[in-house]
Formats: sequence, structure tokens, C-alpha cells
Amino acid sequence: MRAFLWEFWLFGVKQARACVFAGSFFVLLLLSRYLPLGGLARYDFLVLAALGIQAVLLATRIESKEEAVVLCAFHALGFVLESFKTHPAVASWAYPEDSLFRVGTVPLYSGFMYAAVASYMCQSWRLLGLELEHYPSYRWSVPLGALIYANFFAHHFWFDLHWLLIAAVFVVFWNTKVHFTPWRQRRTMPLTLSFALIGFFIWVAENVSTYLGAWVYPGQRAGWHVVSPAILSSWFLLVIVSFIIVADLKHVRRGRFQALFRSRTPLPVVSAG
Repeated sequence: MRAFLWEFWLFGVKQARACVFAGSFFVLLLLSRYLPLGGLARYDFLVLAALGIQAVLLATRIESKEEAVVLCAFHALGFVLESFKTHPAVASWAYPEDSLFRVGTVPLYSGFMYAAVASYMCQSWRLLGLELEHYPSYRWSVPLGALIYANFFAHHFWFDLHWLLIAAVFVVFWNTKVHFTPWRQRRTMPLTLSFALIGFFIWVAENVSTYLGAWVYPGQRAGWHVVSPAILSSWFLLVIVSFIIVADLKHVRRGRFQALFRSRTPLPVVSAG
């Protein structure tokens, strides 16, 4: 029992360490409500602060240049999604405060919230020595990720396929397991379970963020309340898109992209590299 508790403690410490960017950003989000900013808009302060955090992580080599490139990809994907969702014709959520660093309805700090998810995944990959067993072929994972991302837009005008896509996730990743090492012993978890757990904690973080005024949903304009648990399914799918990008870019850097498309069998094991 003592060994188990110690291992569980180390797992929690490594998870917290993997959240270094997200955790720092949340602290600044909280402090920004009380710090005297000298006329600087809070959202603009968060942009500058997030850039400062990113610079420190790169300078201290906590984050690599390759990982920074991955984060830039998440900024781009997040910006496109935010521009659509915050458009007045859609208005899925809104950023109520004024800011200078924004494009249309999207304050530029919002991209760092998507990058925080990618940063967590990259850090976890290294700290826990992740390995994926029976990871599906790119011929399945990449189109699935693209369809999930496209559905975030298309469901406003067409059928909402997110439950069908969730079923597809379980089919495609049914045999995929993630191996990780909190301490000495190698542990294993179904990859789909890890998707669900990460999605749940993002939902918890979302409740904190909306409480602090990072953004608001239409139902929160009259006053804050807990974000609907129904959004958990959306976070589950967004986590999968994030994971596919992080995992597959690691495969590309290992020179396996062309090999996978030439092969008819999925890659059995993918290590952190």
C-alpha cells in the first residue's frame, strides 16, 4: 500500500509538472482580476503574459523547439474554430471584455488555451515515457480527426454527427493502449479512457475559466453557473483531435509517415522518441 500511494503521488506530481503551461496561465488568469494593470486590458495582459511563459519554457528547455511548432499548429486550429464559434451568427460563446490584441471577435490570448492542451500532452509524453500499443494507421486516425474537427463547424448547418464520431473513436482505438511509467512499474490504460479523463479535467478547468471571466456562454450572461456536463462529449472529441496531432507529428519526425501509408498493418508500438 505504501508503494502504491507513493507511485500514485509521483503520478500526480508528473501530471502537475506536465500542466506547467496551463497551470501558469490559470494563475495569471486569476491574478489578472486583482493586479493593477495600468490601463492595459486584461485580455491583452494575458497575451503578453502567455508569450512570457512560452519564452521562459523555451529558454529553460522545459519545452523544445519542436514542441513549440506543435503549439503553433494548435494556435491556428483554435483561432479558426474561435472565429467561427464567436461570430454573431453562431454565438456559441463570447469574450465580453475589450482588448487591443484581437482579430474580429477573437482575443489572441484564446489560442494559448488550445496550446495549453497540446503542451500538457507533449510534456506527459516525455515525463511518463508514453508508448502506444496497436496505434491505428494514419489512414484511419487522420481522416477521423479531420471529420471530428469539421463537425464542430458543420453541425450548425447540417446533422450533428458527434455521437456517431464518438462511436467511431471507440471502433478505431478499441485495441489501442497507452503504457506509462509513474515510478518503477510500467502501467497500462485503454487510450479511450485517457481521452475521457483528460476531457473531464478540461471541463473542470473550463468551469474555473468561465467563473474568472475568460469567456462566457449564452446561458451565463445573467450570472455564472456550472457549464453543462453535455459539453463533456465535445471536449472528449477535441482531446482526440489534439492527441492525433501530437502523436502523428511525433511519428512524422521519426520518419514513419510514408512507411505507414505503404504498410497495410498498423504500427504496433509507438514510443515517445
